[in-house]
Amino acid sequence: MAIADLQTFTGLTDADIDNVARELDAIRTDVENSRGERDARYIRRTIVLQRALEVAGRLALTAGSSRAGWWAGAVTLALARIIENMEIGHNVIHGQWDWMNDPEIHSSSWEWDMAGSAAHWRFTHNFQHHKYTNVLGMDTDLGYGFLRVTHEQRWRWHHIGNVLFNAMLTLGFEWGVALQNSRSEIRKLFTTQDGSARASLRQRWSKAISQVVKDYVAVPLLTALSPRATVRSTLTANLVANAIRNAWAYSVIFCGHFPDGAEKFTEHDVSVEKKGEWYLRQLLGSANIEAGPLLAFLTGNLCYQIEHHLYPDLPSNRLAEIAVRVQAVCRKYRLPYTSGSFVVQYAQSWRTVAKLSLPALGRQRRVRRFGPVVM
Repeated sequence: MAIADLQTFTGLTDADIDNVARELDAIRTDVENSRGERDARYIRRTIVLQRALEVAGRLALTAGSSRAGWWAGAVTLALARIIENMEIGHNVIHGQWDWMNDPEIHSSSWEWDMAGSAAHWRFTHNFQHHKYTNVLGMDTDLGYGFLRVTHEQRWRWHHIGNVLFNAMLTLGFEWGVALQNSRSEIRKLFTTQDGSARASLRQRWSKAISQVVKDYVAVPLLTALSPRATVRSTLTANLVANAIRNAWAYSVIFCGHFPDGAEKFTEHDVSVEKKGEWYLRQLLGSANIEAGPLLAFLTGNLCYQIEHHLYPDLPSNRLAEIAVRVQAVCRKYRLPYTSGSFVVQYAQSWRTVAKLSLPALGRQRRVRRFGPVVM
């Protein structure tokens, strides 16, 4: 059940909440003051690696259309796109590297390799999702407008297809991102003749169309100039690479937001929310994935989803060290810190989607979740 009163749920006093905010602010200040060449080198090397993988994938596809070469090219391209979207695009657009003042690695100029436009995503994700994290009716990432992911969402007939829609979102996740909020913009366009809605729709469709042309027309035609490659082999490789990237991105995002322990919140006036309450909502509404260095890198360091939500604009390569200090704060104030294996959290997310495809047969009483703190 969604949380209506953070203070009652956590058992913290006003003074405790203020102290939590001060301690989490101190972590931010320490990291901001220590950013430097090591961090800049990390993102630049990541970009070089991603581009090298992209080139390697293209070369594998132009070298021939054998089954082994095709799979090598498709998987390498998928890996390149995962890194571009997760560790580079997502984090650059969040402004994690703006402090470098590098115009090529800046949130205002980066456009990522997917159907959704960066400008649209900066609003739906950076603003709507991170400001109103898991608040029903305010965070459009809760179900992306068609999935039912909590009992408080009113059941409608189309929710019976929750599992099917979730599978479609898995393979076409970039289109879920690209089309997010489009229904409300179309409604504004026809009911109020809103000029901003028209401009937004034009921008998002321009990006989506250009992405389709690049992936499924231009690049396959260019690859076919090689006598050992075909339009069809490159087109299908791009399609498979995008599907792999979409499924991976979906899995990471859902593991961080919808497993057991990732709380939801009833709609309330966020404008009067204290900073400590905002911190608590980020902490309670997110879940981490237990990961080693390689898995952390492939998730864009979103295996530290809690820390990312507390500090969305701090460099992703610093989240592991930040997590140690955040866990200490959680222990001190007896706050839940939800973390689990990728497989378990992925399964829990699907279980939630399946259960909520049917009307709720009853309501569970909300109880204060102290429980053991997971580290």
